[in-house]
Amino acid sequence: MSASTATARERTRAANRAGFGAFIGSTIEWFDFYIYGTAAALVFDKVFFPELEGPVGTLVAFATFWVGFLARPIGGVVFGHYGDRLGRKKTLVITLLIMGISTTAIGLLPSYASIGIAAPILLVAIRMVQGIGLGGEWGGSVLIASEHAPKGKSVLYGAFAQQGSPVGNTLSTLSFLAISQLPDASFVSWGWRLPFLFSAALVIVGLVVRLKVAESPAMAALISKKKVVKLPFTEVLRTHPMLIVLGIGACTIGLSATYFKSTFALSWATSSLGFDRSSFLTIILVANITQIVVQPFGALIATRMRSWSRAVTVMLLPELVLMPMMFLLIRTGNYGLAMIGVAVATIPHCLYYAALAGMLASRFPAHLRYTGISLCYQLCGTLLGGTTPIIGQFLLNRTGSIAAVIAYAIFQVVLTLGCMLLLLRRPNHDEQSAEPVTAPRTATPATA
Repeated sequence: MSASTATARERTRAANRAGFGAFIGSTIEWFDFYIYGTAAALVFDKVFFPELEGPVGTLVAFATFWVGFLARPIGGVVFGHYGDRLGRKKTLVITLLIMGISTTAIGLLPSYASIGIAAPILLVAIRMVQGIGLGGEWGGSVLIASEHAPKGKSVLYGAFAQQGSPVGNTLSTLSFLAISQLPDASFVSWGWRLPFLFSAALVIVGLVVRLKVAESPAMAALISKKKVVKLPFTEVLRTHPMLIVLGIGACTIGLSATYFKSTFALSWATSSLGFDRSSFLTIILVANITQIVVQPFGALIATRMRSWSRAVTVMLLPELVLMPMMFLLIRTGNYGLAMIGVAVATIPHCLYYAALAGMLASRFPAHLRYTGISLCYQLCGTLLGGTTPIIGQFLLNRTGSIAAVIAYAIFQVVLTLGCMLLLLRRPNHDEQSAEPVTAPRTATPATA
C-alpha cells in the first residue's frame, strides 16, 4: 500500500469518525432539548403553573420553552468565539456537559406545590443554561463533520449532525410515549421526570464518542498558522452582516416545522380536539421515523444536483401545500388522517434540513464559520423557531380558528425559500478552500 493511499484511507476514517461523533453528540443534545418541549405541552402547566388554568397555563409553559431559544444566541456567541479561536472539539465537549447537567437538574426540580414560586423561577433559570449549551453545540457539530468531509461532500457530512435532530426527537417521543401509560397522577407527580434523569447516562456515552474525534483540518490549519480572529463576533458582524440576516431567514422552516408538530399541534390536539396523549404522541413518533428515513436523501439530492438553488426549490415548494393540509387533517379528529397529514408534511422540510447545515456553512470563511452559522441558526431559533408554539397558541386563542396558524406556517416557508435562494448567490468558501488562507485584519495567536 502506498503512503498516499494509506493517508487517504486515514482521512476517510477520520471523516467517518467525525460524522459519527457529530451524530451521537447532536442526538443527545436534541433529546435533551426536545423532552422539554414535550413536557411543556403535556405537564409543565400542572407542575409549575397550577394556578394558571387552561390555555393561559399552556401559553405560559410555552413561554418557558421559548426561554431556551432566547438563551441560544448567547451560547452561539460564547462558544462560537472559542470554537473559532481554540477549536471545534474542545467546545463540543463543554456544551455536551452543560446540556446533560442542566437537563438532569430539571428532572430533579421540586414542583410548585413543594417550593412555591421558586419552582418556576428555577425552571426558567435552568432552561436558560440548557439553551446556552445547545446554542454552542449545533455549530460545532456541523463543522466537526463538514470540515472533515472529502471535497465536494460537505453537505453530505454536515447532514450527520442534522440527523441527530430527528433521532433525538424520536427518542424524546418514545420516552414520553412509554411513561404516558402511567396513571395521570403518577405521570404528573414523577413519571415526566424519567426522561430528564435518563439524560445523565446518555451524556457519558456521548463524551466517550466525542473525545475520540480529531480537530477539524480547517481549524487545525488556522491554529497552526496563527490565523484565527481575536473577536469573531464583531468581525463577522462587520464583514458579513447580510449573510447573518439571510442565514436567519434561511433556517426558519427547518427549525419551526418541528415545533408546529411536536409542541403546538400536540397541545392543540390533546386539549381541544379530543386526541388522547398516547395517540398523538404515536402520530408524532411516526412523523419522526419518517424524518429519520427520508432526511438523508435531502443531502444526497443537494450533493448530486448541480444547482443547489434548484434543489432547495424542489424540496420546499411542496410544503406550501402539505403544511396547511397537515393542520386540516389534524382538525378532523380522525387518528388515521392526522397521522398521514403529519407524516407527509414532514417530508419537504426534513429534506431541506439535511442540506441546510452544509449550505449555510459554505457561505462563511473558516475563521468565522462557527460564530457565523451559530448566530444564524440560534437567532432564528429565538426569533422564529422557538416562538412558533407561542404565536400559534396566541393566534388560535385570538381567532378561534386554525386558519391564522396555517397562514403563519405558509409565511415561514416562503421566507425560508426566498432567503436561502439569495444566500446561495453569495460566494461558496468551500470551493475556495484550496486557496491559501488569508489572514483576517484582526488576526492574532490562538489564545483565549
